[in-house]
Amino acid sequence: MKCRVSVAMTSYNGEKYIHKQLSSVLSNLGTNDEVVISDDGSTDNTISIVEKFDDPRIKLIIGPQKGLVENFEHVIRCCSGEYIFLCDQDDVWYNNKIDKVLDVFSKTNSILVEHDAVVVDSQDNIIYPSFFIHRRVHSGVIKNFFRNTYHGCLIAFRSELKEKIFPFPTSGCLHDQWIGIIADYYGHVFFLEEKLMEYKRHENNMSSFERLPISRQLRDRFYLLLQIIKHIIRRK
Repeated sequence: MKCRVSVAMTSYNGEKYIHKQLSSVLSNLGTNDEVVISDDGSTDNTISIVEKFDDPRIKLIIGPQKGLVENFEHVIRCCSGEYIFLCDQDDVWYNNKIDKVLDVFSKTNSILVEHDAVVVDSQDNIIYPSFFIHRRVHSGVIKNFFRNTYHGCLIAFRSELKEKIFPFPTSGCLHDQWIGIIADYYGHVFFLEEKLMEYKRHENNMSSFERLPISRQLRDRFYLLLQIIKHIIRRK
């Protein structure tokens, strides 16, 4: 049965943060919503921490163990909600996050919504008071092709986008850039300038704010362009 909201969370050795994050997610959910957690082979206590919640809204599945991008594709495929929220294991959602984003969906024809966040370190000290300002976030296929401002943990999209984003490219970009560009190509994207979570930056983050070497950037853009062209050809 299709639920209203699916939260797609990936996990890997997240015992330090996942209890606090999952608690904040569950406080946002209704009784018929779900949080699908795809664990990518954790060797610490991540799975036992999740299981101790004993909440029927939690669906714990085994990930493909091929890395972050493949794990997000896997967990999104397993979501049944009308609206899908992407989620990392180490952030903290504010209590009104889902309601605020759903309100945007109800008032606009947007296919994807990205909201702002406060960026904090591992000790919850504020690094950047606004992710949007720090990353100069705005929409546009060309803009986000060259400098991505779509960040997975800040986005939610309508389930109709699922059939358009698969399969994820295996090189050239991460899942969030691909989802954002495809959403921009097919529909309207709304940027909500309201901070709805604490986005945590620490030594174990799977993504980075650091710019890659120019040679790597050029190679990635070439592969990404090829994937976009292939995607358009397949959809014709």
